[in-house]
Amino acid sequence: MDTQTPLHTLDFVLRIGLVTLMVFVAALLAGRCASLPPGRVRTALGLGAALCVGVAAYALQSSAGFMAWPPVVRAPLAVLSTGNAVVFWLFSRSVFDDEFRLRPVHALAWAAMAALALAYRFVPARPAIDVVVALATLGFAGLAMAQSLASWGADLVERRRRLRVFIVGAGGAYTLVNMGLRLLPGAAGEVWRGQVDLLALSVIAGVAAGRILRVADDLFIGTIAEARAPQPSVPDKPDDPAEAALVGRLESLMRAERVYREEGLTIAALARRMAVPEYRLRRAINQRLGYRNFNAFLNRYRVDEVKAALADPGQATVPVLTLAMDAGFQSLGPFNRAFKAETGQTPTEFRRAGQTGSA
Repeated sequence: MDTQTPLHTLDFVLRIGLVTLMVFVAALLAGRCASLPPGRVRTALGLGAALCVGVAAYALQSSAGFMAWPPVVRAPLAVLSTGNAVVFWLFSRSVFDDEFRLRPVHALAWAAMAALALAYRFVPARPAIDVVVALATLGFAGLAMAQSLASWGADLVERRRRLRVFIVGAGGAYTLVNMGLRLLPGAAGEVWRGQVDLLALSVIAGVAAGRILRVADDLFIGTIAEARAPQPSVPDKPDDPAEAALVGRLESLMRAERVYREEGLTIAALARRMAVPEYRLRRAINQRLGYRNFNAFLNRYRVDEVKAALADPGQATVPVLTLAMDAGFQSLGPFNRAFKAETGQTPTEFRRAGQTGSA
């Protein structure tokens, strides 16, 4: 028994440290969130704060002796901890999906996980509910990781690309391993899960502390996914002739050769075509042209082409879908969203306004 005391003490210290750290980060993000107008940044910060609260709740409810705590304490902690699987998925979407918006169905998903948490704690049929909770948690972790991978290649912000690896990669891997061990039969899963928890909490606490110490990076605000971010009109550093030439070549490819029309064009393929390292092209589009996402960069040229076609009386009878597909869009939905974001009008409204103005 005595040989286990140091391990138990370390476990206790790490859990309390993690709870303190997560509550601090949650308060920091909530404060920033409250000062912002409604929008994607505010949503991401709010979900980040909720995620930290959920991590703190998990650190408490996964500790030894939790089942002996009063039900009035166990219930909210279990709800916050189990529902955090949904929050993790939504947080990854809010940061990495430019078109993400919170919807009622997301609240229903969280409520379903919360109901499972309460059922697991207070209903006799615990083994079956435990399996359902584990599988659901694995599912949401998989969705979060898929979201990160789906748009990783188009991300032009290096700091945000690293955030994907840490937040989604480490968080997803931890969830997958932890929930996988939860599905093991008998006491084997409990023994190994306790050790994995101890190691994972140590790593997460250490890395999270390092992030907090780097306050100057403004990590959370600076890595919110935006299709186009405002950039200073005058660079902070002297203009680099090589980068200026690279941007000139890039503009020529877009305007003269219309490479944005090519199906499945990626930044890696474009870099090979221009015979430049991919990181240089990412940096040029991000820092010189002001885009955070490669698809948003391409869509600017695509939308400009469609705008010109819609204003052309000679193409007045050409369907909007045909114009969109010719410009490089793969479907009508993304085109309509990109067009309205650029012009504030639907394609039909834009065409009608042009016809009215020329009448």
